[in-house]
Amino acid sequence: MFHSLHEECGVFGIFETKTSAVAHSVYLALYALQHRGQEACGISVNDDGVFTHHRGDGLVPDVFTQESLKSLGHGNMAIGHVRYSTTGGKNPNNIQPLVIRHIKGNLAVAHNGNLVNAFDLRRQFELGGAIFHGTSDTEAIAYSIVTQRLVSKSTEEAVQKVMKYLKGAYSCVVMTATKLIAFRDPMGFRPLCIGKTKDGAYCVSSESCALDAVNARLIRDVRPGEIITISRNGIKSDTTHCGKKSAMCVFEYIYFARPDSLIEGACVQHARMKAGAFLAKESPVDADIVIGVPDSGLDAALGYAQQSGIPYGVGFIKNKYIGRSFIQPSQEQRTDSVRIKLNAVKENINGKRVIMIDDSIVRGTTCARIVKLLREAGAKEVHMRVSSPPFRFPCYFGTDVDSRENLIACQCSTVEEIAERIGVDSLAYLSVEATHKLAENSYIGFCNGCFTGNYPIEVPKEQPKDKFEIKLNQFAETLD
Repeated sequence: MFHSLHEECGVFGIFETKTSAVAHSVYLALYALQHRGQEACGISVNDDGVFTHHRGDGLVPDVFTQESLKSLGHGNMAIGHVRYSTTGGKNPNNIQPLVIRHIKGNLAVAHNGNLVNAFDLRRQFELGGAIFHGTSDTEAIAYSIVTQRLVSKSTEEAVQKVMKYLKGAYSCVVMTATKLIAFRDPMGFRPLCIGKTKDGAYCVSSESCALDAVNARLIRDVRPGEIITISRNGIKSDTTHCGKKSAMCVFEYIYFARPDSLIEGACVQHARMKAGAFLAKESPVDADIVIGVPDSGLDAALGYAQQSGIPYGVGFIKNKYIGRSFIQPSQEQRTDSVRIKLNAVKENINGKRVIMIDDSIVRGTTCARIVKLLREAGAKEVHMRVSSPPFRFPCYFGTDVDSRENLIACQCSTVEEIAERIGVDSLAYLSVEATHKLAENSYIGFCNGCFTGNYPIEVPKEQPKDKFEIKLNQFAETLD
């Protein structure tokens, strides 16, 4: 991968006031959310209680052709999902939206996040006779909702009951025969917002950039713990689970979200420029040029340059025809893969002292190859500044941060040792304190557990995304 960090997922839903080609709107929105997941995607359409869906591995334009979109037909509701798996492997049954047919109707679910108690929930259902088709935590959410729906007056009431048992990160969109329901975990780990088109259709989305893609106006963010129900009667809010101090994943601002998105009223691009400005104040260095590693390092580099007064320049050209991953048949080709994705602009680098800004260092291998490109382009000095603190602990809430034994910040005892390993003249990270100041709105709380080991909720001793399927297999063996 170009970056060692992986995205989580993106969700989108639309409720039209009339029957129309809603699948096309979701297609456009998923295109805008493609940066959040390139592994698989899917769309489910509701036409008067009849659900049709299409899902597949790959990017949005590859999975959805004119024929497949046409086969989804018309309806007044639809939800979609782009996926990168953090829990559950590449099982086709894990591709979302998940569609379940139960005695009270149809239900489709799209989920962004990661549950820390997914195994316990699933074991409870399986011991009761439930049959699971995939290995994702989203299926446990769907079963939980259906179970409560059988003893509740409505699906939104079932969701309210279920949220007491779900632990971890979840921003979800649920579609029934008559309603579109969006809900967000009480800590607000993952973003979710509401929009409205000029024609009166309501939309819910992981990011506001997808609302722009369907010409919808951002109304507001879904509050942490809030349940939004959209029907022909309008929009309704349930704040039963609201009130806790929020813990938004800070990497939504640093890396995951698109720069043109607004999250909790804060512009993502401005947050990244702030990170760069803080870096310049905390870790100044004499140099001739400031460059960013595409894509999420560019805005931070601009902020660093503006704060420091050192000229900003283009250091790398990224091959725009290469996706986030591509076939690398041999180890030698994997080692040189960064050359296919990035090329240094020698005329801007040769003979200069360079400050290179990137969003993170995970294992350090990709970073070392990028530094090597600058050396080969004639850089006199290379000083690296990172717009996040060092990763020292795993993430349990949907960010694919590696296990501690593979994190370079855990392998090396000092920042200077990391600098020597990746081949830079100096290295500095953004402070944890600065990450709390990235958003303009001071009321936003952030989760920084991957930097500090202090998590906003209790986490399991094992990392779920690495152990989930192994635990499932082990549990199955105990029943044989």
